[in-house]
Amino acid sequence: MPGAGQVLIDVKAAGVNFPDILITQGKYQFKPTLPFSPGGEAAGVISAVGPGVTSLELGDRVATTLLYGAYAEQVVAPEMATVKLPDAVPFEIGAATLLTYATTYHALVDRAALQPKETLLVLGAAGGVGIAAVELGVLLGAKVIAAASSEDKLAFCRAHGASEGINYTTEDLKERIKALTNGNGVDCIYDPVGGNLAEPALRGIAWQGRYLVVGFAAGEIPKIPLNLTLLKGCQIVGVFWGQFAMRESAKNRAHCEQLFAWVAEGKLSPAIDATLPFEQAGEALGRLARREVKGKLVLVP
Repeated sequence: MPGAGQVLIDVKAAGVNFPDILITQGKYQFKPTLPFSPGGEAAGVISAVGPGVTSLELGDRVATTLLYGAYAEQVVAPEMATVKLPDAVPFEIGAATLLTYATTYHALVDRAALQPKETLLVLGAAGGVGIAAVELGVLLGAKVIAAASSEDKLAFCRAHGASEGINYTTEDLKERIKALTNGNGVDCIYDPVGGNLAEPALRGIAWQGRYLVVGFAAGEIPKIPLNLTLLKGCQIVGVFWGQFAMRESAKNRAHCEQLFAWVAEGKLSPAIDATLPFEQAGEALGRLARREVKGKLVLVP
C-alpha cells in the first residue's frame, strides 16, 4: 500500500528508455538492490491513495516517473512525480511522453533558453529524446536540423518537423552544419549521444551558442578541447533532468502538465515505434540497444 504522499497505480502501459538499459547493466548513476524491475515511466489508474495526498484521487488516469520499477502490474509513486493524464491521451502515449519530453523541455527552456528563430541541431534525432527535441524545438519556434545515422531516420525526423537533415554516417557533420547555416553555425546543440560526434558538432556551434550535454548513448564520454569554448564564446551546459525533477519537483510537475496539454491539443505527437507485452521486455531493451527504434517502445501488461 502507498505511504504518506504516495499513490498506488494499476499500470496500463510502461515506457522503455535508454536509462533502462544502463540500469540493468549496472552503468547508471543509481544502482538498485537486486532483484529489481526496470522501467522509469508508467501510465495507469490510481487504485489507492496514501495519507496527505491532495492533488490526486482514486480512479484518476495518471502518468508517473520513477528511477525503476515501471515494468510491473502495479507501482507505488510519489504524488509530486505523478500527473493527471488528459482523457484525450491514451495510456500508451502517456507512458511514452514524460521522460523524453520532460528532459527535453528542461534542456531547451530552462538550460538553453532557446529562442524563436534560433537554430537547433539535434544529434541522435530519431531516438526517444531526439525526436522529442525535434518536436519541442519546432513548437518553440526554432529552426531544427536533425542529425541521424540513416536516410530512413532523417525522413522520420522531417515528418516530425525538422527543416534539414544530416546523415552523419555518410556526411561530414561539421561541414554540413556550416553549409546549412551559411557558415554561422547553430545556436544550440542537443546531444544525447556523445562519443565521436561531440567535437565536430561543437566545432559547428555559433558564437555564444549553447551545447546541451544530455547523455552518452554512444557509450563513450567525449573529451572536449576547452579552447573551443573560448574561440566560440559558447557554453557547455549539463542537463541532469532526474536531479532537477527531485530538487524542483513543483516546477517539473508544471512542465509535465504543460506537455500533456500540448499532447492533448495535438501540438506534440509522441511517436511509438511498437507496443509489446511485458513478457517481451528483454526484446524491447535489445531493440533499443541495437538502435532499431524510431521514437519509443511501450510495454503493456
